[in-house]
Amino acid sequence: MSPFGNAASIRFRDSLLIRIGVAILVLGSSPLFLIILTAGLGLTRDPNPNPIGPGLLAFPTFWPGVILTFAGVVSVRAARKRQSGLQR
Repeated sequence: MSPFGNAASIRFRDSLLIRIGVAILVLGSSPLFLIILTAGLGLTRDPNPNPIGPGLLAFPTFWPGVILTFAGVVSVRAARKRQSGLQR
């Protein structure tokens, strides 16, 4: 039986750890990536901007976001494994 076919199975989007981790990643890193993207596409006057503020925001938020997301994925997979073991 596939874990995706079971309506009662635990979904990744239901995990609070994953939601918080992705939110931290997006809110912390997106300003820096947006500046890099716009400079790469030539939409800014300066082709080599120095985004100190967004870089300082991305630095302390990137790894906690990745770690929380990974911990959420591991916990959902473990919960799915426990749930499938109980149904057999």
